[in-house]
Amino acid sequence: MSLESLIILLPLFGGYLVPVTNRRLLAGIDRILSGIVYLILALMGLSLAQVDNLASELGTIGVLLLTLISLTLTLNLAALPLVDRRWPLSLDLGQSKQPLAKLVMESLKLALVVAAGVVVGLMVTLPHSLIESTANGALMVLLALIGIQLRGSNLGLRGILLNPRGLAIAAVVALTSLAAGALTAAIHGLPLLQGVILASGFGWYSLSGILITDGLGPVLGSVAFLADLSRELIAIVLIPALMRWSPASAIGYGGATAMDFTLPVLQQTGGPRVVPVAIVSGFLLSLATPILIPFLLSLA
Repeated sequence: MSLESLIILLPLFGGYLVPVTNRRLLAGIDRILSGIVYLILALMGLSLAQVDNLASELGTIGVLLLTLISLTLTLNLAALPLVDRRWPLSLDLGQSKQPLAKLVMESLKLALVVAAGVVVGLMVTLPHSLIESTANGALMVLLALIGIQLRGSNLGLRGILLNPRGLAIAAVVALTSLAAGALTAAIHGLPLLQGVILASGFGWYSLSGILITDGLGPVLGSVAFLADLSRELIAIVLIPALMRWSPASAIGYGGATAMDFTLPVLQQTGGPRVVPVAIVSGFLLSLATPILIPFLLSLA
């Protein structure tokens, strides 16, 4: 088990230990959290602009990427509604007073921030270590603020850590994502195990890209990185609509990001009841990634 998988939870639970009940203060924390999300997105764009070997292998990367993303989206969303049938979740859809169309536009604005980061990254070269350390620091602050919000919502730790819905969502996402990877390999004539490895990041793009580049080369490493990054961005756009149709799909498609990056969007559109489910699901998928990818690479 990766130490990083455990370290990422420390600020979340640290924030949970801070009792904040003042509603104005909680509203201010929410505004700060939104600003941090924009910062992380811009840093993601800067990092994406520095991916090696993209220019010479764009054709191969693009075809594999489109297939993997399409199959993952299809299989995830086909199976996740089954969790809703077994464990229906009553949501506070009135949590957000904005119309659905406006929520979707807000999500698209977040995607545009990433695109702007890519453009800046192509024009100005910044040290990767600086981008990574800044992004990690911002993520730690974001998780701490989410922990404070959790405490302010009066959610008990038992309800956060022990949640059958979260366990079921994580299992469905993992199985259907790996199946999508295997189908991608079969369609494009890759070894089956390589396709499964490509799908094993579950949204943790910073880890999957590095591990798979080391194990399978920069082309497949770039496919894994971009597929996991795309999962996060597509989830941001789809969550407002998915939350009304299938809460398990809204939570599950974001994969590992449900416990951190997409969590604020999930909370905004679904209310506080989705938070413990999302944290359990995201945590389990985050925990699986650093275990599963090295194991599968050792077999390949």
